[in-house]
Amino acid sequence: MRICAPLLFKNRQPSMTVFLEGYRKTGGYQGLKKALRDMTPAAVRQEVKASALRGRGGAGFSTGLKWSFFPADEPGDKYLVCNGDEMEPGTFKDRQLLLADPHHLLEGILIACYALGIATAYIFLRDAYRDCAANLERAMAEARDAGLLGDNILGSGFNCEIHLHRSAGRYVCGEETALLNSLEGRRPNPRAKPPFPAVKGLFGKPTALNNIETLANVPHIITGGADWYRGLALTEQGAGTKLYGLAGHIETPGCVELPIGMPLGELIRDFGGGVWQQRSFKACLPGGASTPYLTAAHLDVALDYDPLEQLGTRLGTGGVVVFDDRTCMVAATLNLLRFFARESCGWCTPCRDGLPLVCWLLERIESGQGSHEHLAMLQEQLRHINGRSFCALALGAMGPVEGLLRHFSEEVVDHIRRGCCPLKN
Repeated sequence: MRICAPLLFKNRQPSMTVFLEGYRKTGGYQGLKKALRDMTPAAVRQEVKASALRGRGGAGFSTGLKWSFFPADEPGDKYLVCNGDEMEPGTFKDRQLLLADPHHLLEGILIACYALGIATAYIFLRDAYRDCAANLERAMAEARDAGLLGDNILGSGFNCEIHLHRSAGRYVCGEETALLNSLEGRRPNPRAKPPFPAVKGLFGKPTALNNIETLANVPHIITGGADWYRGLALTEQGAGTKLYGLAGHIETPGCVELPIGMPLGELIRDFGGGVWQQRSFKACLPGGASTPYLTAAHLDVALDYDPLEQLGTRLGTGGVVVFDDRTCMVAATLNLLRFFARESCGWCTPCRDGLPLVCWLLERIESGQGSHEHLAMLQEQLRHINGRSFCALALGAMGPVEGLLRHFSEEVVDHIRRGCCPLKN
């Protein structure tokens, strides 16, 4: 087993949250001090760009490049919104971070706001994460009392306020423009892009949006430097560490921090204890419920953005959900599609009508009432929905369907041929 020094989980202890005193003992807020004392905002932005940090919320876009689109040096109101609406099945890493060490996020937000010329930030948090909300409220109070939040932070003249907003609790709120509508008190439908939030976002003002884990990495990049941060990855093109969630048919589910590029099989075997009950590995979702499956043929793949994209899937949120050899992949896919169909906001036809139709087709096949015509319709919906919906919800929903048809088409046909689920009979 590889021994890896954690960054975001370095203060993590069982059933315990580290607050300001403990966070400072291990170097907490040194990144903020360094940024305010020794670096210009442009230098902070350049360091983050040089670090090759990619968004940890699912899309994997370059954080430095995203920040380069932001009008940081222009006057006027600007906002930072931290996306903490973590609701995708199999994804729970941000919750683990906030339960362990909430000041990590606050320091990352403050450095990002300094770099982007922002004085007001919002944390948009999933409603069910009430324990995390309590931790953040206590951490923000501690930071304010210590001169780390509010006016004239650490005597630098930099002012920044952070507000905590609890989500109404819908999956679509994690889509960045639906999130902005929700934060403004509107129905959480996605907005047309362009204009992008960096130009016209919250309350019509330029808005930077980043995920919790993404922002929590920023203090380490500033204290350690971009070259050091990139060197933490196991792959040449990767950078930093990643919080991987392990769930499903695995002996020891949980959340671990490991270098970007950890081989999938090594993660499951050494850090997840292997497939449960000594069964065999059949498949997994490598990055949460919206990513196409990988199979036993892919256990050597590096968990990094580019290698996974070459296999037609994504690192996504890093939520690895394992399925053993007794799993019916049609039923597993149907279960995921029911979630996505229920959580659609109904704004566009491919998502509103297409996802329920996909559910119906999978239900027919799984129950033994499917035909080859239903299989053809399923393949047709894959073409019709992908790339034609208003936001990425439908595209993500079809990820498992794409993986099902790519890797388990024989199992689908076997359902049709037998007139029943072959794994139940």
